[in-house]
Amino acid sequence: MANFTATVDSPVGRFGVQGTEAGVTQVLLPSDRPRASAGRAPAPVAEAARQLTEYLAGRRRAFDLDLAEVEATDFQRDVWAALEEIPYGEVRTYAEVAAAVGRPLAARAVGNANHDNPWPVVVPCHRVVAANGLGGYGGGDAVKRYLLSVEGVSR
Repeated sequence: MANFTATVDSPVGRFGVQGTEAGVTQVLLPSDRPRASAGRAPAPVAEAARQLTEYLAGRRRAFDLDLAEVEATDFQRDVWAALEEIPYGEVRTYAEVAAAVGRPLAARAVGNANHDNPWPVVVPCHRVVAANGLGGYGGGDAVKRYLLSVEGVSR
């Protein structure tokens, strides 16, 4: 089953949602330059695009989506689960997330797990910041600042 891509426009560029009838396999950031597929989106992809549109417009605080199974280590899954616990409009440092998953010395590894997160925005890796500033983001600083600003966070 091939992935279908739906796109969502924003002030910082076009986001993409990829998936199949089984669920959302990936959220693409504007730096990925997503291109929409032709035809009708599978229900999980259409729903994810609708919810992402609402989130970017400030009308949604949480996502309720069917996410597809992806290959990941136990540590990555633990980090992604911890990201989902960070409330809308709040941030945590890489060290705080590392402590939350029981690996207090693994702040850099948390950054790597964030980078490998297949569902950015939905699994909110943008809410993780460096102790002394913004920290990195696979989609670039402007996109991270924008996503945080949608939630009322200034960094």
